[in-house]
Amino acid sequence: MRRNNRRPFDEEKETNKIVIISFAVLVMAILAFIITFVVYRNYLNKQAEIAKFNAPITDLGKVNEEQLSSASSSIGKTVNEMQEENSITNEIVNETETEKIAINTSSMEKETVNEQTQQTTAPQTEEKKDEKVPDPTFAKPVEGEITTEFAKDTLVYSNTLQEWVTHNGIDIKADKTTVVKASAEGTIKSIKNDPRYGITVVIEHVNGYKTIYSNLLTAEFIKEGEKVTQGQTIGTVGNTATFEIADDSHLHFEILKNDEYVDPNLYLK
Repeated sequence: MRRNNRRPFDEEKETNKIVIISFAVLVMAILAFIITFVVYRNYLNKQAEIAKFNAPITDLGKVNEEQLSSASSSIGKTVNEMQEENSITNEIVNETETEKIAINTSSMEKETVNEQTQQTTAPQTEEKKDEKVPDPTFAKPVEGEITTEFAKDTLVYSNTLQEWVTHNGIDIKADKTTVVKASAEGTIKSIKNDPRYGITVVIEHVNGYKTIYSNLLTAEFIKEGEKVTQGQTIGTVGNTATFEIADDSHLHFEILKNDEYVDPNLYLK
């Protein structure tokens, strides 16, 4: 009987051999790629250096050609031609200088005109600043008899309060619904129902003047912020002032100068 001398197949060893061979091939491929990359980069660097070296030589060649052409053209010209060219060049330079002088002269003239304009306008502006706005002229807001005079520093008797009191305006007698007009041009500052003086309208005028119209029946003809002219209707006479309710229907009228009460009789015309 013959003995079998074959060794049994070792699968693990064969697998390890295959892995080692594959790893070796991979390493060799990587090394080959690195070597190729280094060689190609060195080639590119050399080409770049050669291009840099050739560029100045080409430029120098161009410069020399330009110099030679200009030199040859100047050598071929006669003395008269050179003199004519010089004279033409001088004329161009002179014309340029003349134009510069003209431009400078025109700019200087403009500056002078501007200075004169500023000098002439400045006094006019100062004059306008110095101009004073005249005080308003006041007209009687309603026609009628003055039943209670202005009494800021004295006392008048109040039929409603049954005592002597001050009185910062004048009372002008008028029937109910009589039209009340703006005493002077101005702007409606406020329209309110005062607990003491009833429906009240305040108008602001120039130079710190104000007029106040109280004891009105209505003030629906105007609105706050509205500009009114002298004689424009602002309301009607009523009897809404609780402090003067015992009196006949009338308009309570006041004038203030810089928030100080003044006698309306001194201003009404």
